[in-house]
Amino acid sequence: MRLAKVNYKGFIWPLLIGLIIWFSAPIRPAGLSVNSWHLLAIFIATIIGCIARPLPIAGVALIGFTLTTLFGVVPMKEAITAFGNTTPWTIAMAYLIARGFINTGLGHRVALLFVKWFGRHTLGLGYALAGIDLVTSPATPSNTARAGGIVYPIIDSLANTFHSTPKEGTQRKIGSYLLFTEFHSNIVTSAMFMTAMAPNIVAVGLAKQLGVNISWFTWFLAGIVPGIICLVLVPWIIYKMYPPEVKETPNAREWADKQLEEMGPMKVSEKLMLLIFVIAIVLWMISSFVGMDATTVAFIAVTLLLLTGILTVKDVLNETGAWNVVVWFSVLIFLADQLNKQGIIPWFSKTISHSLNGMSWGVIMLILILIYFYAHYFFASGTAQVTAMFGAFLSVAMAAGVPSMLAAMLLCFTAAAYSSTTHYANGPASALFSTGYVTQAAWWKMNFVLGLLYLVVFCGIGSLWMKVIGLW
Repeated sequence: MRLAKVNYKGFIWPLLIGLIIWFSAPIRPAGLSVNSWHLLAIFIATIIGCIARPLPIAGVALIGFTLTTLFGVVPMKEAITAFGNTTPWTIAMAYLIARGFINTGLGHRVALLFVKWFGRHTLGLGYALAGIDLVTSPATPSNTARAGGIVYPIIDSLANTFHSTPKEGTQRKIGSYLLFTEFHSNIVTSAMFMTAMAPNIVAVGLAKQLGVNISWFTWFLAGIVPGIICLVLVPWIIYKMYPPEVKETPNAREWADKQLEEMGPMKVSEKLMLLIFVIAIVLWMISSFVGMDATTVAFIAVTLLLLTGILTVKDVLNETGAWNVVVWFSVLIFLADQLNKQGIIPWFSKTISHSLNGMSWGVIMLILILIYFYAHYFFASGTAQVTAMFGAFLSVAMAAGVPSMLAAMLLCFTAAAYSSTTHYANGPASALFSTGYVTQAAWWKMNFVLGLLYLVVFCGIGSLWMKVIGLW
């Protein structure tokens, strides 16, 4: 067999920075043990490795896990419990639910129906794409799969129908507008539902470790108003900033009708998928009231998919994205939890709180949000930043007197909004930008403007809305 390719150069920075921190233990801050300092070295090296990616992120996480136990920073008996954390399993099960949408064709049918209903004008198509993302987001924690697997094929087909492709240099006819609108609709819906993006579930797990319990329904209530405002504004703002050359799209409805005719009436498998999807959503919404864990709901949905034949055991075993999540999310959440248990995060929170002493908690929260948002220019993974910074920033906010639920939800919203920074900000950004429909200069320029909109709506109006509904 051939040896797998390893990017050994990618290990240089994680190893170098990790060693510097490790051997600087003699000059560590007072109050921190040598063991906790060594844990910090491994954690930071692991996060940098997740960014540099000398190996896929699961491989980097496993190396970090191995070093943690090898050097006795955490005993193996305690470390192995990392894989019992419910958060990664929730994400994995939701990946399998998303596979059901693909297997049955229900996701494609929903997308075509939206195009049929809103397809008279290009702006209407923009809202149709937002609607597709909105409907599928509660049960699709991979926002990359949602953007790239469900919506992008529709965009590409529509663009080709109007001869609007990067290859022909005609992408500005309609394709550029549709693609960029989908990217930002994906950002908004990722902020609206706890199960719409993997980093959201990680953030919920980290918040729970600090005593802040965010249910699916609580998140939904907090995000619904700012989310709807953004979904109404974003397609129109992009339409004005980056106007398509083609304004009328009568052919889109004809194309959608033809595609739906070829699909035929809803199959039994699609009806079953829709029923299970509705059951999952209802259970997630009422889970906090009936004492049912969100992970249990996800397992129930996957079990129903297996019993109805929508998923096979082979589908489950072959869903590598789900098992990849279980490995690396488990390890990263475990390391972050150990930082809290061994005193690193409390020390960091106390230090930052002292430096911000004398400021009102509102000002402190604003400073934390802005740092958290713009720090994403240095990250290529939303999950990596959530894992590295969320717990520490939430601790600082709470120590400064910010109401705990308000602080947690604002940081959660910001974690979705900061994808509006670069063309490598997250999976959907990389996947959609690489198609060539939008130039890098236009991507960065418009993202900067829309990023400010998200900060104002989700953090400004969102704070007022959460006050109205009594979350703080």
